[in-house]
Amino acid sequence: MQTKFQPTTAIVFLSILFGSFADAQTPKPSRGWLTVDTIMRDPKWIGTSPDNVYWSEDGEKIYFEWRRDGDEGDSLYVMNADGGQARRVTIEERRKLPSRFGNYTKDWAKKTYVRDGDVYVLDIRRNAETQLTQTVAGESNPRFTFDERKVTFERDGNLFLRNLATGAEIQLTNLRSGSRPSEPKRTELQKALEGRQTELFDVLKKRKDDREAQKKLQEFLELKKPKTFYLDQKNASGFLLSPDEKHVTLVLSESQSAAKRTIVPNYVTESGFTEDINARTKVGEPTTIFEFFVYNIGLDSMMTVKPDSISGLIPTKSPADTSKTKPKPRPVSYNGPYWSHDGKSAFVQVFSQDNKDRWIVALDVEQAKFSTVVERQHDDAWIGGPGVRFGSVGWMPDNKRAYFQSEADGWSHLYTATIDGKTKTQPTKGKFEIYQPMMSRDKKRWYFTSNEVHFGEQHFYSMPLEGGSRTRITSMEGRNQAILSPDEDRIAMLYSFSNKMPDLYVMENRAGAKATRWTESASAEFSSYDWRVPHVLTFKARDGVDVPARLYKPEKPNSAAVIFVHGAGYLQNAHKWWSSYFREYIFHNLLIDKGYTVLDIDYRASAGLGRDWRTSIYRFMGGKDLDDQVDGAKWLMEQHGIDANRIGIYGGSYGGFITLMALFTQPDVFAAGAALRPVTDWAHYNHGYTSNILNIPQEDTVAYHRSSPIYHAGGLKKPLLICHGMVDVNVHFQDAVRLVQRLIELKKENWELAVYPVEDHGFREPSSWTDEYKRILKLFDSHLMK
Repeated sequence: MQTKFQPTTAIVFLSILFGSFADAQTPKPSRGWLTVDTIMRDPKWIGTSPDNVYWSEDGEKIYFEWRRDGDEGDSLYVMNADGGQARRVTIEERRKLPSRFGNYTKDWAKKTYVRDGDVYVLDIRRNAETQLTQTVAGESNPRFTFDERKVTFERDGNLFLRNLATGAEIQLTNLRSGSRPSEPKRTELQKALEGRQTELFDVLKKRKDDREAQKKLQEFLELKKPKTFYLDQKNASGFLLSPDEKHVTLVLSESQSAAKRTIVPNYVTESGFTEDINARTKVGEPTTIFEFFVYNIGLDSMMTVKPDSISGLIPTKSPADTSKTKPKPRPVSYNGPYWSHDGKSAFVQVFSQDNKDRWIVALDVEQAKFSTVVERQHDDAWIGGPGVRFGSVGWMPDNKRAYFQSEADGWSHLYTATIDGKTKTQPTKGKFEIYQPMMSRDKKRWYFTSNEVHFGEQHFYSMPLEGGSRTRITSMEGRNQAILSPDEDRIAMLYSFSNKMPDLYVMENRAGAKATRWTESASAEFSSYDWRVPHVLTFKARDGVDVPARLYKPEKPNSAAVIFVHGAGYLQNAHKWWSSYFREYIFHNLLIDKGYTVLDIDYRASAGLGRDWRTSIYRFMGGKDLDDQVDGAKWLMEQHGIDANRIGIYGGSYGGFITLMALFTQPDVFAAGAALRPVTDWAHYNHGYTSNILNIPQEDTVAYHRSSPIYHAGGLKKPLLICHGMVDVNVHFQDAVRLVQRLIELKKENWELAVYPVEDHGFREPSSWTDEYKRILKLFDSHLMK
């Protein structure tokens, strides 16, 4: 790996003079030499792309994580903003660097952040750093106060305030875990004896009176300290001081003791003993309870902000329900508050825990109550989409409107709404999605990434603040991940294409500007292969919709095909940029070398294609998403001459689940399948992901039964390979074990289980990757090659 430099005049001359000779000496990329052993080595054989790119606060340097020859792991590198050679940052330099994250003053002149557990303030214009704390206890979440004269931060579960001028520190809250200590219990006899003692002996009475008077005087003379509030088993988070510094908002959360956590046994350990890994709960177990509080500093009191008044929170009673019992409010979680730029108004995001609703509600901090509903988003399936649940929310410059993302028109777009909820606008519209919208520092325009050009491309755009014409700034086909410089004049960009891993480019922040490549990350060995560019296309499904896919077409097809099913459910892989499934991409090139046709489908519920696509598997995983695999197989037969008896299927995680459903419920379509770390019974997966799509098992047994492969295992006819890591804390190894027992009881014989004792959900060891993919290749070669 090397950094690309600007050529001098002499080098250009020599290149022209000896160009033909150089071309003759440089070996052209070739094909045919790939093997599983080659592919599944440590990924450093490929090269390592830059990552976590950011600008220095003065815009003079660009930092990024990278790995070059001699680096044991990813290291921090730096380049001057005008180009030059990438240099590894020394340990001494890294210790002094400001954090890339933090909170800024309104004019962006100062920044506060945490480094090594202590709070700092950086004067950006003077490049002067001030350390505010130096404690054993770690501080976190520093913020400037509204007047920017002080900084708040969290320490030991409480909020503190530091005056920047005087250095004085004040503890604003005094929350403690556990229960309030109780006074020692005394018997009636003990109380009576004490009373008689002070009646009989004046010296005892006087000493007691003096002691109590001294205590009151001490309390009067001492700086007033906040009252202690005991939290029992609850945890406090999300502390935020109001702009007038009279209130602190926070959220209390309490995990339910009745929720049973799972255990993952770890057999290959340093101790030689089997060790248990405490893991997650299963879907449907009692979830964490959240409460929103306002602490009034002046009154030294904590007030609960109840959500009961939020419209739509309490379920409507069914006409068939004649009982006198009133429906209870649905459990919710909170995000915020978000204060307006003038410090006069605030709103909070509220999410129902059944995943059906999102509210943006105005907060009356003085009265400790939610008032107007600014925005309500409801989805009969589940709330989701880019920017909807996390981020992409704030205030417009007029202090009268909130901005947010919503799928109201079927695609994730930018919206604004007045704080009274009466007027809503939609600055972006169209059958595309936007990602990570951010306001320019002068608050005159928006910047965001979008797939407007093509569902398989991502480009960087700017747009006037109130909407209007969108200006596409990037132009290279593929994915353009833009990072703006502090002055917003330049863009550092990670760009990648289907067969080109991400590299760092720099360009001016204007449409039509040329992006200059600054790094070359691919190794010489990787570059020596002529990697295919898969054709990104769509095919018609049985219901008439266009299904995106990537097609790998061999030069000499052998009438056999493999369908790859990506994981994660809500993820995109039929695109034109470097895939996170880079091992699979390389493996597919090996399959093509052997004559296989490979199809990689963005089935129903994949990302990038809007709300209806995202939610089309609601209450039935293995329904339309599996139909897309079957329709893809039919398309391969009809359009590419693939033999109906020579189609295999494989994938990991959700892709492994789909593979099982394919072989169990569509046994005549696929000749063989490899299910890697698959979910076999959704009732045993986690709550956050599963309850979105299938509700909870005790309330929707139909959805879980028809969506879980273990209930359909009797349909297995064709060869099945199951591969699973034994210390998988995501999809537990128990899933594979339970399915194996079911296959044994069903007297099925054409299956195989390969276990990997030291692997989690994502494999780490090259030897494990190699073993797994040799088994997959053997499965396909044995049953698809004829």
